[in-house]
Parts: sequence; structure tokens; C-alpha cells
Amino acid sequence: MLEKCRNAKERWGGVSRIIDHWLEQRQALISTFIKLPDQPVGEPLNNYISLFCSQLIDYLSSGHFEVYEQLLREGDEFHDGSVEKGQKLLCLIQRSTDMALDFNDQNNGFTEPTLSELREFLNSLSTLGEALEERFEIEDQMIAVLHTSHKEQAAEA
Repeated sequence: MLEKCRNAKERWGGVSRIIDHWLEQRQALISTFIKLPDQPVGEPLNNYISLFCSQLIDYLSSGHFEVYEQLLREGDEFHDGSVEKGQKLLCLIQRSTDMALDFNDQNNGFTEPTLSELREFLNSLSTLGEALEERFEIEDQMIAVLHTSHKEQAAEA
């Protein structure tokens, strides 16, 4: 029994740490996003956009290459249909991933923007913000379906 408990902790104890770190990345991303429209035009704005884009790409990468993979692997162990639900949620997340990558490609590093470019930037930032808000809700559902719902079962193992 001790060995089963140890195995469960080894398998799933790290998932919580990965999720915690990822959620800290999310909080930093949101904080930068909120402050972005108040940055002065010129070099400060350019630097802040670069920071935001860097945080955005790091967050997306962590989600796709660490968190989602771990969550799906954990859900697979329980054979309760949670993996199928998780995969459906993952498909919903892809739209915001594509939008965020496009935002990064279009806005990372513009210098001396015109008024029209600033207006376009603010519109795309607003659209991205809405997509990220939806994404965060879906990711939270994914955590609930694939991780939180199995915590007690994993502890019993």
C-alpha cells in the first residue's frame, strides 16, 4: 500500500507543481496585459509589447508542451471519459492559440507607430484579451476535468 501511495505521489505530485507554475505565468501575463495600454508611445511601449509577447509565447508553450500533456496523461489513467472531454476542450483552446501567435507576429517590435497603427494595435489587443479570457475559462475547465476531479482517487491509490 505504501508503494502504491508513493507511486501515485511520484506520478501526480509533479502535476500540481506544473499547474501552479503555469498559473503564476498566467497571472504575470494578465498583469502585463492590463498595464500595456497605459505605456507611453515610443521605446517604453515597444519594450513592454516585447515583454508581453514573450510572456504570451512562454505561457502558450507551457500549456501546450507541459500542462495539457500532463493533464491528459493523468486523465488517461482513470478511464472515466475525462480524456475525451479534455481533448474537446483542447480543440477549443486552439483558436486563441492561433490568435495569440498572430498577435505576436504582427505586433512584436514595431517602432514609431502611426496613429492608425496604434488604433489597430489597441483593437487587436482588445480582441486578444477577449480570446484569452475565454481561453482561461476553458483551461480552468480542463484542470477541473482532468486533475481536480481525480485528486481524491490519486490520493487513495
